[in-house]
Amino acid sequence: MNPRESWLLFALGSAFFAALTALFGKLGVAGINSNLATFIRTIVILLVTAGILSLRNEWVKPTGLPTSSWVFLVLSGIATGLSWLCYYRALQLGPVSKVAPIDKLSVAIAIVLGVLLLGESLSWPLVIGGGLIVAGAIVIAVF
Repeated sequence: MNPRESWLLFALGSAFFAALTALFGKLGVAGINSNLATFIRTIVILLVTAGILSLRNEWVKPTGLPTSSWVFLVLSGIATGLSWLCYYRALQLGPVSKVAPIDKLSVAIAIVLGVLLLGESLSWPLVIGGGLIVAGAIVIAVF
C-alpha cells in the first residue's frame, strides 16, 4: 500500500477501535456516573497519547504552532468532549447495538459539512453511501 493510501489502514483501525470503545464503554459506565466515566477515559487517552509522543520523540514547543491550528484544535477538543459526554450517557441509557450505529450518523454529517464548509466534491458514491448510513441508522433506531 503506497503512502497515499495509508489513510485507509488508519481509518480501518479507527473503526475497529471505535467498535471496542462502544463495547468497553458500555461495560465501563455500568453503575457509575457517565460524566465521571468520560473523565477517566480522557485521562487514559491523555496518558496513552503522551506515551506515543514520547516513544516517537514527536514533542514540539506549542509556541511554534500557528494560531489557526490552536483555535481549530481547541474547538475540536470541545466538540470531542461534548460528543463523548453524550455518547457515554447514551451508552448508559441504551443498548450498544443501537447507540453505536446512531453515533455513526456523524459520518453522514461529516460528509455534508465537508461539502458545505470545506468545498469538498460531492459524488454519487458519497450521496449513496451517506444516504445508506442515514437509512441504516433510521432502521436501527425505529425497529
